[in-house]
Amino acid sequence: MKRRHFPALAAGVALGLGLRDGARAQADSIARPRDWTPVDPPVAVSAPPGTVDVVEFFSFACPYCYAFETPLEAWLARKPPAIRFRRSPVPFQRNFRNFQPLYFALEALGLADTLPRRVFDAVHQAHLQLDTPAGIAAFMARNGVDADAFMAAFAADATAAKVAQADRLFEASGAGSVPTLMVQGRFLTSPWTARGKERALDVVDALAGQLLVG
Repeated sequence: MKRRHFPALAAGVALGLGLRDGARAQADSIARPRDWTPVDPPVAVSAPPGTVDVVEFFSFACPYCYAFETPLEAWLARKPPAIRFRRSPVPFQRNFRNFQPLYFALEALGLADTLPRRVFDAVHQAHLQLDTPAGIAAFMARNGVDADAFMAAFAADATAAKVAQADRLFEASGAGSVPTLMVQGRFLTSPWTARGKERALDVVDALAGQLLVG
């Protein structure tokens, strides 16, 4: 499939998102076809009109996802409300059968904005396995989470349904690695594709800006 090239990208970025000066100045050199790949066919998303859906495919076991956390957190702090960000844990990498429901349990308890960094630190700094219910419950308790409530969410049918939905989304996206960002179900970019962690997020901004101004 021929990749689309977005003319007038700088205008789209400036009007749609009001990006920082550095990103605006580089708008003519970001989000070119080599910086992203198309999702073919596109994946349907449920973002309301006037918003752009951005998904990060990730794994708590992935060292590259862990390295991506710092620039991602900075981006989340400055992203415009029109970008709806969500994470989707992937059905591969070590311990995914625990890490997928772990993330969605955090989400169900309203902890998805604060606890993922602690999970990443535990896996990549403390080298915790978190591969048994007892180990997961103990970790949550040490981090101020009601272990019983967490494990109930971890084992819930609703969590299993979200895991299955995440598996389908990853397959439909055609993404083959993590971390990967999918924009509006139409474009994929990553630190490798965009040649840099921060630049991948600039590509997301640029694509989102173009989509917002139509």
